Amino acid sequence: MEVQLDHVRDILRRTPSTLKFLLQDLPEDWLMTNEGGETWSPYDVVGHLIHGEETDWIPRAKMILEHGESRAFTPFNREAMFDHSKGKSIAELLNTFAQLRAESLQQFDELDLTPELLEKRGLHPELGPVTLGQLLATWVVHDVSHIGQIARVMSKQYGEAVGPWKAYLPVLTR
Repeated sequence: MEVQLDHVRDILRRTPSTLKFLLQDLPEDWLMTNEGGETWSPYDVVGHLIHGEETDWIPRAKMILEHGESRAFTPFNREAMFDHSKGKSIAELLNTFAQLRAESLQQFDELDLTPELLEKRGLHPELGPVTLGQLLATWVVHDVSHIGQIARVMSKQYGEAVGPWKAYLPVLTR
């Protein structure tokens, strides 16, 4: 499927309300538990999404439009949320994310993108040349992927409690 700007905007617009509906007012153990090791909890994921709004998607889109491949993107710190989210409630994080996403979508609209501009290339510090269309598609998939991650982590809270039904619930075995 080709990147369609109205679809990009529509999906990105839904993420904050989806997360708020899913996570607001849940007990802390549902929000803070991860899958073990260096995996992320739902709380961590929301913090990560905030950091992306602040430093990744729109700044990189603007960089592609302004500089093309002449300047590489600033590397993205995928774990910045561990420091930035400390001491904040999930309600604070969800509200911050909603506000930042609204600002990002306003800036997205102000970019006045066209299908032709989606072919414009920038330079990722690890991946090399990328197009604006690829960046926007990645933004959408990043959101949906993290919603799926949150659902998976939450599902695993009752992974043993489901008993023999676990065989029918692949979310628990992936």
